[in-house]
Amino acid sequence: MASPAPKSPEQSEKSKKYDRQLRLWGDHGQAALETCHVCLINATGLGTEVLKSLVLPAIGAFTIVDGKKITEEDLGTNFFLDVDSVGKPRAQIATQLLLELNPDVKGDYVDECPEQLLENNPNFFTHFTVVIAIALSERVLIPLSKSLWAANVPLIVAKSCGLIGYARIQLREHTVVESHPDTQNPDLRLDRPFPALLRHVESIDLDGMDLKDHAHVPYVVPLLKCLQAWRSQHGGNLPANYKEKENFRMEIRKCIRLNEDGVPEAEENFEEAIRAVNFATLPTGISKDVQDILKDDSCINLTSKSKPFWIMARALQDFVANEGEGLLPLRGSLPDMTADTTGYIALQQIYQQESLRCAEIVHRRAQHLVHHLGLADDLITEADTRLFCKHASDLAVVRGTSIADEYDPKTPNASYITQQLDDPTSLMVYYVMLRGVDKFYAEYNTYPGEFNVEADIVKLKGCISKLLGEWGCTSVAKDDYVHEICRYGGSEWHSVSAFIGGCVAQEAIKLITGQYKPVNNTFIYDAITSNTETFTF
Repeated sequence: MASPAPKSPEQSEKSKKYDRQLRLWGDHGQAALETCHVCLINATGLGTEVLKSLVLPAIGAFTIVDGKKITEEDLGTNFFLDVDSVGKPRAQIATQLLLELNPDVKGDYVDECPEQLLENNPNFFTHFTVVIAIALSERVLIPLSKSLWAANVPLIVAKSCGLIGYARIQLREHTVVESHPDTQNPDLRLDRPFPALLRHVESIDLDGMDLKDHAHVPYVVPLLKCLQAWRSQHGGNLPANYKEKENFRMEIRKCIRLNEDGVPEAEENFEEAIRAVNFATLPTGISKDVQDILKDDSCINLTSKSKPFWIMARALQDFVANEGEGLLPLRGSLPDMTADTTGYIALQQIYQQESLRCAEIVHRRAQHLVHHLGLADDLITEADTRLFCKHASDLAVVRGTSIADEYDPKTPNASYITQQLDDPTSLMVYYVMLRGVDKFYAEYNTYPGEFNVEADIVKLKGCISKLLGEWGCTSVAKDDYVHEICRYGGSEWHSVSAFIGGCVAQEAIKLITGQYKPVNNTFIYDAITSNTETFTF
């Protein structure tokens, strides 16, 4: 009687609960989420939508700063407030109801005006992992921006005005190890095969195999054998153009076994080798983005204040210049392919062992740098270095700009804004409108259209014209857009808040986990046409 198949290990309750997100950012990404502390300024409908999408995946903790009491108007735009809470502190009720979504999350609130809190305790906001500010006036936003910029704490500013949504990310420098590119070619190194791979491929006798084994040898083996033969006949060169690649494919096709009638057998592994020719014959190299990182001043001139990312980048640079012979560490993973289990695992282990060998060299170099800088020996672990080397081809560094600088009229954005405004498809016009709303609020302490639409149209148009004049832009405020913004009356529409809230939460998760590249730096959503656009200021 056959023995029963072994049972797969039981998932923990936590793994079951967060299964889908763990597939996106892994256990280490989840650990980063669970140790972070997010601050939300103003628990409006948009604010609670942001926190909802952070509480559900289990951030460690959040604090809401909001000095307002709940009004009946709040009930129409905020699902996290109820009719019994009118007159109570908005921060308190929002915190209580958001915590019901996930018992794994801790929450706190400060029932105080953000402006007062910033004046009384300027360092209050600098201790959070990320600060998210909703519907903040310029008077408060600019000093907050300066404070967080100096402390190197990421700030996300978001607004929802009628059918228009806006988000702006402020960060000094954000380093990304796992950028998760949409497309990525396998790192097979067939143009520069390492010794262990060569020995393995040379040890396999394709001609001596029976048909079953021949049809199940991993495609890397016949592909490399054919490539070696091609290069020996072409001065060591790879197939470079379309004609040469077609000829090379024909050479691979000749290796497919024929049946008794002279018809090629159905050998899917050889068909895979033929399909892989385009990427497998490309010279292995280092992308310009990664080269720029390795040449960056932060990589070359390390100090005791250097981030682990830059120390590992320097170790990587030294590896490339020495043991790597101009190449990055091998990624160590294989794509799926038609093969028997034994052959695939044997090849997989060869790639994994070479990847580990490269990572060990980089780690030794990183430890030497850590020791030289007088830092703690456990600052960079072997797991850190292995992860860094595995994703070395996809490293990214995002350097942002200060919101306070953006709001300074002397900042030279005029030509960029004018160029975008001249494009009828650009959403830059809504950026200008929202900045005009900020100026309107600063002058009149109300939102345009909140009480008198017709009277405020003229006032808002004047604010926008003044703003464009300060920037040195020759464009004029377009009446249709001004009328539409005034019609909104500064109100948050829940469908727009839900969308922008999800987007802001997604960007916050990118910053917290250090995975995926964040938006740089301004995001506009037009719910009228369902279009989005990003701008960099």
